[in-house]
Amino acid sequence: MTDTSRELRVGQIGYAFMGAAHSQAWRTAPAFFDLPLTPRLTALCGRDAAAAGAVAERFGWESVETDWHALIERDDIDLVDICTPGNTHAEIAVAALRAGKHVLCEKPLANTVEEAELMAQVAAEAAQNGVFAMVGFTYRRTPALSFARQLVQEGRLGTIRHVRAHYLQDWLVDPDSPLTWRLDKSLAGSGALGDIGAHIVDAAQFITGSSISSVSGVMQTFVDSRPISGEHATLGGSGSATGERGPVTVDDAAAFTARFDNGALGIFEATRFATGRKNALRIEISGSDGALAFDFEEMNILNLYDGSDPAETAGFRRIVVTEATHPYVAAWWPPGHGLGYEHGFTHQVVDLVNAVAAGEQPTPSFADGLAVQRVLAAVEASSEDDSRQQKVPHDPDPVRAVAPVAREGEAS
Repeated sequence: MTDTSRELRVGQIGYAFMGAAHSQAWRTAPAFFDLPLTPRLTALCGRDAAAAGAVAERFGWESVETDWHALIERDDIDLVDICTPGNTHAEIAVAALRAGKHVLCEKPLANTVEEAELMAQVAAEAAQNGVFAMVGFTYRRTPALSFARQLVQEGRLGTIRHVRAHYLQDWLVDPDSPLTWRLDKSLAGSGALGDIGAHIVDAAQFITGSSISSVSGVMQTFVDSRPISGEHATLGGSGSATGERGPVTVDDAAAFTARFDNGALGIFEATRFATGRKNALRIEISGSDGALAFDFEEMNILNLYDGSDPAETAGFRRIVVTEATHPYVAAWWPPGHGLGYEHGFTHQVVDLVNAVAAGEQPTPSFADGLAVQRVLAAVEASSEDDSRQQKVPHDPDPVRAVAPVAREGEAS
């Protein structure tokens, strides 16, 4: 059982989508896992006191702050959990670490490489004093993806040659979907690339154990303006519901090829315009001796191909990743009773609490987050530099470019 005499007092900044997921994780983890420290939901911070108060009451947070500076200054906070837009990550994380607080920061780590470099440097300095920081790439804690990494580490796939990773959503297909902070570059840093592309970059490097060394990418914005609602009036308009539209300043989709430092080739796609796909984080890895494939829309399933099987029975094997021997699963339900989206956040809390209690650096570290940030920046730079894209020549009119064949009786 959890030793309730030792607490980890948590202060969380942000209470919306990610804030709710993190809140659920903090309160759920000690109920299912034996932890060396008991998370205590000490304070929830948000600019809207009434809204933050409602969330605090729902999840069991003990108090509410409306200024993150005040939260960091509190003596009864051991760890600061950052669930805010990317433009605030660096300032909050640096202040918290320098105040001696452990930090969990949502991904992507920052909006720029320069911010991420500062965060990683401060985190490294803090770690020398036993204060630790982790970035929240929760998909790597999906049992099937953790199991995939294990299989690769065991050599089941042999030499890794290909990585195909896609993160497909469709929530922006409607051109009249309202403007949100995720569509403002000053707040989000980038669009599909940073929001969901960061996840597949981290997942690919996590599973293969290899780093992306070079990229060539393209980015596209399909809808350059969207309706402004009252909630998002600060994003460039009055906030009236009169049909006024504000500019979209980020990418709707990004695609890039990559080389890994182990010699493998990668193909990546991140889009919020994949009609019919809700949350399809898909990854396929091909090696000399086998392959694996995963899709988060079937998150409890991992498909494995064993190249040593005889040809007449060879094929992808469907593995239901719910056995007690699979990563994280033993603490939950009997085999066959699948887990869901929220469980990755709980596993994140478990790993973070265990590392902090042991005085060890949790992963992914801010240095890992910086590595992902550098990949994102390289994709963006590649997309902006047209000279790196090889143009494909086309005839101006393919029909007329081919001389017509003379029919019988006609002059040629």
